[in-house]
Amino acid sequence: MSETKGLQVAVPGLPVSDEELVRRVQQGNMEAFEELVRRYERKVYNITYRLLGNEQDATEALQDTFLRAYRFLPKFQFKSSFYTWLYRIATNVSLTRLRRRGNVEVVSLDAPVPDTDDLKFDLPDTAQTPEEAFAQKRLREKLDQAVRELPEEYRKVVVLRDLQGLSNEEVSRILKLSVPAVKSRLHRARLALREKLAGYI
Repeated sequence: MSETKGLQVAVPGLPVSDEELVRRVQQGNMEAFEELVRRYERKVYNITYRLLGNEQDATEALQDTFLRAYRFLPKFQFKSSFYTWLYRIATNVSLTRLRRRGNVEVVSLDAPVPDTDDLKFDLPDTAQTPEEAFAQKRLREKLDQAVRELPEEYRKVVVLRDLQGLSNEEVSRILKLSVPAVKSRLHRARLALREKLAGYI
C-alpha cells in the first residue's frame, strides 16, 4: 500500500475537519493550508467585496486575509472555530482599508431597539422570465449599492448576518460584540436598507 500523503484521510470520502487542517498547518503542512484557502476563499471574498465595494480592493483584502491567517495560524489556540477567526481577520482587513479611504461615517449604534427578526431583508425568489431576471439583477445591484452606503458598523453586521447567513451568536464572536448589540445594529441597518430600497421592493 502506498504511503499516505497530504490531505488523505483514514476514512475514504470523509472530509478533513478545519481543526485537523489547522493542526497540520501548525506542523508545517502547506497542503493543509492550501485546502483551507480553497475551502474559504469564495466566502472570504464575498465578505471583502461586500464591505469594500470593488473587485480590486476585495481581491487585495482577500490575499491579505490569507497572508495574515498563515502568519498567525501557528498561534491559533482553538478557542473559536477557524472560520470565525478567519472572518474576523477578513472583516478587520477590509475595515482598515475603508478607514484609509477616509469615508467612514461615525454614528451611535448601540441604543437598544426592539428585537424584530421580521425585518430581515430577503431578495425575491429566483426570477423566471427575462423581464423578471433583469429586475432581479437591478435589485441585487441596488442592494449592493445600499449596503456600501451604510455606515461601517451597520455594514459589517449586515454582511455577516444577512448576506453571509451567520447567526447572531457567530457575528457577535467575529465582531467581539454582545448579541444584543448585534441585534440592535442589525435592526437599524435593516430599517435603513428598507428605506433605501423602498422603490425596488
